[in-house]
Amino acid sequence: MTSRTGRHFLQIPGPTNVPDQVLRAMAAPTIDHRGPEFAALTTRLLAEIKPVFGTAGPVVIYPASGTGAWEAALVNTLSPGDRVLSFETGHFATLWQDMARALGLDVDFVPGDWRHGADPAELALRLDADTTHSIKAVCVVHNETSTGVTSRIAEIRQVLDDTDHPALLLVDTISSLGSIDYRHDEWGVDVTVAGSQKGLMLPPGLSFNAVSDKALEASRTARLAKSFWDWAPVIEANRSGAFPYTPATNLLYGLAEALDMLAAEGLPQVHARHARHAAATRAAVRGWGLEVLCADEREHSGSLTAVLMPDGHDADKVRRVILDQYDMSLGAGLGRLTGRIFRIGHLGHFNDLTLAGTLAGVQMGLEIAEVPVDPAGLGAALDVLRAS
Repeated sequence: MTSRTGRHFLQIPGPTNVPDQVLRAMAAPTIDHRGPEFAALTTRLLAEIKPVFGTAGPVVIYPASGTGAWEAALVNTLSPGDRVLSFETGHFATLWQDMARALGLDVDFVPGDWRHGADPAELALRLDADTTHSIKAVCVVHNETSTGVTSRIAEIRQVLDDTDHPALLLVDTISSLGSIDYRHDEWGVDVTVAGSQKGLMLPPGLSFNAVSDKALEASRTARLAKSFWDWAPVIEANRSGAFPYTPATNLLYGLAEALDMLAAEGLPQVHARHARHAAATRAAVRGWGLEVLCADEREHSGSLTAVLMPDGHDADKVRRVILDQYDMSLGAGLGRLTGRIFRIGHLGHFNDLTLAGTLAGVQMGLEIAEVPVDPAGLGAALDVLRAS
């Protein structure tokens, strides 16, 4: 085994590097999850998580991955055979619609090229044609982790309003919450899906649903089978600071610390920091003479940048070289993008010098892998960081 010195650069777009103070918080002894100390912790967390979602409504927390929160969003609001409209924006949008089909839903999957977000104009056409309002929900991934494309949720909501369509709006924010501006209430989202391991700076293991009044009302008549994922017993138990199952106590300790960190920096500043680092990364990619996968300037992700390789070059080879030579992990291309792209994560507990080191490692790795690049790329990124 090769001997390593220094820290490993985990620059995949999640799980992200966990801050030392979060790790220390998680190392505290586990307490009685039915005692008064835990009840106080739960009450505090349920209040402090709401501003991150931009909601005044309930946020349900599960000891699960983001996939669990996907399932909870569907089974609490829909019934067998319900028609769902879903947008193919990338690998994770595809997995979500696969889940919906497996649960017995009738999915209209709007095809996409994986370089653009959900198309508001296409949504308008689909909803205008649905004169009987058979579409019960619209599912959109806000920030597609496989592509680095951010869909314009406010515009999607506007289409629903303009067409006066009653469909629920379900949105995946697993790689955007705590990194990219998001407004559950203001944008009229009915269920927001999130996970702990990205912008919230925790290890994997917690997932979340932020829930509108309309979604709560739908849950009272939804007939998809559910037990563990049922919102009602969780929300009821939360009233007294409890959960209807054994909670992930030490992850909740970490969540409390992470929320304190986000509040101390200020969410607008957190979002601005991510946008700066994304802009600097794109400057590097273009400076190298390579192409950013996201094709719409309005939809660039603040969480990650997907880099399209030139013909004849294998993105996975580049990733292997960078891991072997510089002990840095980059995100792989998924699904139809396997071998065609690599993904640079720049989200979570992250600063200018970490980004500069990341981009230096990428540039050196590209050169060693004999990908034709202009070495001015790193300087272009540093210019953005200095200017901003």
